[in-house]
Amino acid sequence: MNPKNRNIIVALAVIIVVALVAFFSLNHQASKKSTAQKTVKVGIMSGDKQDQEVWKSVAKTAKEKYDLKLKFVYFSDYNQPNEALLSGDIDVNAFQSYNYVKTWNKAHKSDIVAVGNTYITPMHIYSKEVSKLSDLKEGSTVAIPNDASNESRALFVLQSAGLIKLTTSDSSKLVGLPDITENPHQLKFKEVDASQTPRALDSVALSVVNYNYATAASLPNSESVYMEPLNKTSAQYINFIAATSKEKNNKVYKEVAKAYASKATEKAIKEQYPDGGELPAWNLKL
Repeated sequence: MNPKNRNIIVALAVIIVVALVAFFSLNHQASKKSTAQKTVKVGIMSGDKQDQEVWKSVAKTAKEKYDLKLKFVYFSDYNQPNEALLSGDIDVNAFQSYNYVKTWNKAHKSDIVAVGNTYITPMHIYSKEVSKLSDLKEGSTVAIPNDASNESRALFVLQSAGLIKLTTSDSSKLVGLPDITENPHQLKFKEVDASQTPRALDSVALSVVNYNYATAASLPNSESVYMEPLNKTSAQYINFIAATSKEKNNKVYKEVAKAYASKATEKAIKEQYPDGGELPAWNLKL
């Protein structure tokens, strides 16, 4: 072969090899980038094992229907998930209700919004002293959560049970102990962290307990002496998947919400909460 032609062939071969290497390298990087863009960090609470099982079902649906990978980041108290969301450590979180985020946004001057509803859990009143509220003794002590939104909700539950009267019947308003106008049983109130309301039962007559903490403490609905009624004002207690306002229309985050609002998730909720303590809320009619 002519040396000149051979050199041309070698040069062309080198060019082709370099081009192929560059092509596959770019495709690999694009693939990695695409995978990274399809991974969503979801902040949830570490103490609720049943909720985690529900989210495993959501993750399966997200993968199969939307090619999304959900990576879970676990938190131990209610302050952490929103802080992580605002700092960008997670993409979305799912632990809070509308009334909770309203209070949070006001206190922290933040802009956290909902991208899709998840569930609602009625509060319950528990007791180790009485089997019905009519047996409650004068001057009994009642444990209630000490954070603003849950305390307000607990007081409205006590009002609906006929134990106290407040300055308002509008549960969309935030109330506290100073808003009690009538206390016919001369009840005393013990404010504790929401997670400690089940444990407080050892030292109080009644305790108003969030459902997630009741299940964590193995307190079944059947042993409660009163359940919060669901009505139009209960919409504020619906939990949701949260993002920052600038991401409220993010297509991927909306797909996470769609993966949650599925028949598979509804089935998982019924399996994990057979007593009906947690109810699907994406199509809830109040």
